[in-house]
Amino acid sequence: MTLKQTARKLIDHLDQKVFDAIYSRALVYNTCWEDPAVDRQALQLTAQDNLLVITSAGCNALDYALQGPAVVHAVDANPRQTALLELKLAGVRTLDFEDFFLLFGQGRHSAFEELYRDVLRAGLSEFAQTFWDRNGGWFSQPDARDTFYYFGLSGVVARGFRAYLRVRPKLRDGIEAMFEARSLDEQRAIYDSRIEPLMWSKGMNWTLSRQLTMSMLGVPHPQRKEVERQHPVGVAGFIREAIEYVARSLPFWTNYFWALYLRGSYTRACCPEYLKKENFLALKAGLVDRVRAHTATVTEFLNGTQERISRFVLLDHMDWMSSYYPEALVEEWNGILTRAADDARVIFRSAHAWPAYLERVHVGRGARSVRLMEVLDFHPELAQELTRQDRVHTYAGFHIADIRS
Repeated sequence: MTLKQTARKLIDHLDQKVFDAIYSRALVYNTCWEDPAVDRQALQLTAQDNLLVITSAGCNALDYALQGPAVVHAVDANPRQTALLELKLAGVRTLDFEDFFLLFGQGRHSAFEELYRDVLRAGLSEFAQTFWDRNGGWFSQPDARDTFYYFGLSGVVARGFRAYLRVRPKLRDGIEAMFEARSLDEQRAIYDSRIEPLMWSKGMNWTLSRQLTMSMLGVPHPQRKEVERQHPVGVAGFIREAIEYVARSLPFWTNYFWALYLRGSYTRACCPEYLKKENFLALKAGLVDRVRAHTATVTEFLNGTQERISRFVLLDHMDWMSSYYPEALVEEWNGILTRAADDARVIFRSAHAWPAYLERVHVGRGARSVRLMEVLDFHPELAQELTRQDRVHTYAGFHIADIRS
């Protein structure tokens, strides 16, 4: 191994340790960064479906519950993500819509301490109580601009961009103007004339290319390397392409994903489905009880249940598992195949259009071991069509596969 290769390996190891340290100590995601409108079309949920979804911030677990499946198992190895979902579940059960929207729509509530102490806390697990005892102030900062969505690791990055816009008022005004556009032609014109010329400075490109930035957004080193291998301008170029597609091809005035991090809050007209009054009331009327929160790895959950799961929403975590914990990835797929119902479907995302682990992973044991690809039937045309509709658009690959019986 050359000196350069040794140095690269040490840097990669350090990047892994930084990501592991960050993930194991913090709330990473304060909102989900996957478009559930796309997922719903891929999943085609029915009242007979048992669904497993990686929790993240819990927004999409609530969205899927609105489709009326039998149960939504929200599973996450990070207990802080479970604590956030628990707070949302407690809020649906005990708050009226106006208070709930102040908390999770606007991201702040002047009476949060009282609501939490008198109403919400009793509905939380011990870990969640301890977490929100310490961090409940995220919802009640003295500065009205400091909403919940500027806390947690991804929120810190959003806060940094907000500070950047303060010193770039022309760029800030251009972004606000794009939110006010009501046609794609007007939106494109604003982006091309007022945002694109100011946005992609050397400093911005450098910041987006740092592993620390990516780690705080929940993107581990292996995913960053996948993007770098695919894109000639690296991570910054990939992100620029994603933002330009969203800004020029999809309505920005309904894109609550980008609006949240640029503005720090949702509006009644631009928010996730669970924050709309009629849907909140449907959850409160009973659908919320179909959501079950679990702090566990996917494998731990599957090994501990006898349920047959018909729908799996695995986000993008297999990218970093394939690099850091390849044996655990095999165990997870074996668990999925063991517990999968006859009509099971899996959806997942990746930093790569076709991740290499799909070709490498073998499932089963001994003489019965087969390539993962031999037990999955993919739907590439549907995945490509849904990718074009994706309002986030920051994944190179979206995959839909049925598990062969």
